[in-house]
Amino acid sequence: MKEDIQILAIESSCDETAAAVVKNGREVLSNVISSQIALHTLYGGVVPEIASRKHIEKINQVIETALSQAGVTLQEIDAIGVTYGPGLVGALLVGVAEAKAISYAAKIPLVGVHHIEGHISANYIENKDLEPPFLCLVVSGGHTHLVKVADYGTYEILGKTRDDAAGEAFDKVARAIGLGYPGGPKIEKASQNGNPNAIPFPQAKIADNPYDFSFSGVKSAVLNYINGCKMKKVEIVPEDIAASFQKAVVDVLVAHSMHAVQEFGIKKFAIAGGVASNGALRECMREACRKRGVAFYHPSPILCTDNAAMIGAAAYYEYLAGTRHGLDLNAIPNLKLGER
Repeated sequence: MKEDIQILAIESSCDETAAAVVKNGREVLSNVISSQIALHTLYGGVVPEIASRKHIEKINQVIETALSQAGVTLQEIDAIGVTYGPGLVGALLVGVAEAKAISYAAKIPLVGVHHIEGHISANYIENKDLEPPFLCLVVSGGHTHLVKVADYGTYEILGKTRDDAAGEAFDKVARAIGLGYPGGPKIEKASQNGNPNAIPFPQAKIADNPYDFSFSGVKSAVLNYINGCKMKKVEIVPEDIAASFQKAVVDVLVAHSMHAVQEFGIKKFAIAGGVASNGALRECMREACRKRGVAFYHPSPILCTDNAAMIGAAAYYEYLAGTRHGLDLNAIPNLKLGER
């Protein structure tokens, strides 16, 4: 096998059209992202059909830019890595079809990548010393998973949300208090001017699995609080609601994570996904790990949100493990972590 393996990676699972060139799983030669946030903000959330159309418009452009910025040609690429699930089926199909076309035309091996595996692998890019085993909390708009990373490509899901993902709850609460979309950054900004102890919002615990999450209850509690204030003609302070809601979510995420650290005795903990860029979550998780003598890892914010560099990192380790996909690779919107 060649000394250096260069992966062209493609990500189109939601509303970012992205391409990257990654060398040896940890060195990013280029990472190009075309975001649709401004477009979907008009509708208060992601509109799947619009997202798919935009991916079609942008995908060739971002791939050409990624290759150009990396200073490589397709002939120097060893494999194409592409997200094939989970995600919006129309959006995924655009990336998968593009990857298969390039693989066929240029005779380059094709490696399908699980989106959550990509988020976990984002930690390898900036933390060169991080190797499995470690625990990872993946928190985004669509996922909240607590995962034991036993080895590259080998995962055990310890817990996941029973209803809303953490990021989804952030979006819904932000909309309820008039902050708009996307909710995560706006809740965090508003929280900086609020009192996190102003309102004691509930923190759900699941009886049959201490690692599972539930965020629909705290979301409903926020809505009930707002309605109660309106009925009683009590002043609503959006900053206090945002700060109190954020604290309730962060406290649960940290508590479940540290429970797993204690039970499994693994001294390495990482976070990943869009919500992992939340400053309050980072600081609380960093302090909790420090108290327990646990090494804490996290990607930069640009690598927390959807991007192709993380897909390239994951694809590299799948490629080394012998994973190859044929031209029958299809988008699987509800793909489970660990499935092939």
